[in-house]
Amino acid sequence: MQLFGVGLSLPERIRSGDIALDLVRPASLQLWTLSEDTGRAAYLFLVRGVPPMLLGAALFDLSFPDGPGQWLAFLAGFTIALLVSFGWRYLIALSVCWLLDDRGVATLSLVLTTFFSGMMVPLHLFPGWLGELARALPWAAMVQAPVDLYLGKAPVAATLALQASWAAVLLGCGALATRAIRHKVVIQGG
Repeated sequence: MQLFGVGLSLPERIRSGDIALDLVRPASLQLWTLSEDTGRAAYLFLVRGVPPMLLGAALFDLSFPDGPGQWLAFLAGFTIALLVSFGWRYLIALSVCWLLDDRGVATLSLVLTTFFSGMMVPLHLFPGWLGELARALPWAAMVQAPVDLYLGKAPVAATLALQASWAAVLLGCGALATRAIRHKVVIQGG
């Protein structure tokens, strides 16, 4: 899962002007980009995810989900987390159309994702209202929610519903933003 950085080629394509070709294709720009990102994620999972997990399982006593239901809940949560991550990064990438440079927005995204995803510090350790807020934000749906499902420490239906809601909101905003750039695109350098 690409959490740190955009990981999409869209900002460079916008800066170079190649986005104009992407927008006239008969395929959806968002689905096209999601397909590329899904392929990238699958490759990295197999190359950078499975070998360290197997090594860790050989060297340490790891916890695994108790049964097939928990495995299915985790896999569903992980899949939705990939969609939430993509939806967020897609919006960050499209911001180049209006801001001309994505470095500031990408840096802000990095800070928010690092702090609110549960990657560095589990969100359950956040006190009171901050913890409740953090667990309700989209970044929690990227890391903390799938981890909680894996460990069996979250209500499955509510967790998947929250994740699916964020995926729908972010992908919907991405579709609206794609429609907006079709009407007005600022092409840098071309």
